[in-house]
Amino acid sequence: METKFRAVSVILFLCLLLFPMIFSASSSGLVKIGLMKRKLEKNNRVAAHLESKEGESFSRYIRRYGLNEKSDDPQDTDIVALKNYMDAQYFGEIGIGTPPQKFTVIFDTGKPADIHYGTGAISGHFSEDHVKVGDLVVQNQEFIEATREPGITFLVAKFDGILGLGFQEISVGNAVPVWYNMVNQGLVKEPVFSFWFNRNTDEEEGGEIVFGGVDPNHYKGEHTYVPLTQKGYWQFDMGDVMIDGKTTGFCAGGCSAIADSGTSLLAGPTTIITEVNHAIGASGVISQECKAIVAEYGETILEMLLEKDQPQKICSKIGLCTFNGIRGVSMGIASVVNESSGKSFGSSHDAMCSACEMTVVWMQNQLRQNQTQERILGYVNELCERLPSPMGESAVDCNGLSSMPDVSFTIGGTIFDLTPEQYVLKVGEGEVAQCISGFIALDVPPPRGPLWILGDVFMGRYHTVFDYGNERIGFAEAA
Repeated sequence: METKFRAVSVILFLCLLLFPMIFSASSSGLVKIGLMKRKLEKNNRVAAHLESKEGESFSRYIRRYGLNEKSDDPQDTDIVALKNYMDAQYFGEIGIGTPPQKFTVIFDTGKPADIHYGTGAISGHFSEDHVKVGDLVVQNQEFIEATREPGITFLVAKFDGILGLGFQEISVGNAVPVWYNMVNQGLVKEPVFSFWFNRNTDEEEGGEIVFGGVDPNHYKGEHTYVPLTQKGYWQFDMGDVMIDGKTTGFCAGGCSAIADSGTSLLAGPTTIITEVNHAIGASGVISQECKAIVAEYGETILEMLLEKDQPQKICSKIGLCTFNGIRGVSMGIASVVNESSGKSFGSSHDAMCSACEMTVVWMQNQLRQNQTQERILGYVNELCERLPSPMGESAVDCNGLSSMPDVSFTIGGTIFDLTPEQYVLKVGEGEVAQCISGFIALDVPPPRGPLWILGDVFMGRYHTVFDYGNERIGFAEAA
């Protein structure tokens, strides 16, 4: 952390998660907060939630689970500059108390500050004080003072706390979020805030969050807006996901998505993430269960699909899942531990059911493309070999970016493309450089899922407007 920031002994969790940031004064009538930027360093990957061990929780990757418009009143909007750490953490500065004490925080539109995390926990108590955000002073803001922070997560993090920008519906203790109080106290021009992330780690400016409006200098064209489908997170409906312009099949009928400034990467269903990994040559863990499904049931599944059997019932018909009226689910056999070997046998059946469900989707998509049986079985076996590490990262060849395809998302009828340079994160320089796929697996069952979390990888490419007043979210090409 830069020496100009004061050290603090507690982490402050203001109602929801936050991004660390630095606030800068602005005379343009907007509250601008600048984002800090730090060089991507291999030995600091833990701090950026990019270094994992096989089988670790997705929580390691989910950090918790903007602009220049003129106005008549210099106090009705605020822009805060953000710092960029490894394209994985964007943080700035706020002040709490009278006189204000500075804290470096993450501004997060995702999950609220909870007591328990996948990589640690906090304990403390609620407090109330004035909070300074840029030039604005929020009166009587409730927040959590963390007096105990076990684990390494907060020790190595480049921020002091989390400032949540989600809805009060998911706020810890039903505390009123900082953003609500900004609006209720008449501190911003419009009930809108927006993010611009600078993905160029060589530049000092990390990005910007704007409270009360948007900065036209940081986007091109018009925003595509979609309505929120559920308050809590900033959740909306998303359409098909495509690889090199071709459908992946899984979200053709629609998926849910969350725009989350508190998530470094792009998280989505394992079925699609595996297809992406295959297309970009990512190295994942070989799933023996998946390959066993193809070897033993591959031809049977193909025959059932050709006979127009209901795809969602196929895995239950062959005895690997139980049909719950909507889809195949694990048969729920309790794990049995063999005391002599220490091996668990129930979880293997869960994996077989999941592998079968993915196989059906992959084969169904290949049949739509009129592929032969031999080609389909071979392709699905290749996908099995590209299954990502459980909730973990996948490595790619840094020299192969030019041959990798674009990955595209359909939102509000508009196609949003990500190029390899935009979805691959580079760690280190020169011969020791490593490249990491910006996609990780996250499986959320219906009715909440399938669910995508569009984190910094996506928001870095597309300027994002969180329109609280109209309960909608908008995306435009970042500038």
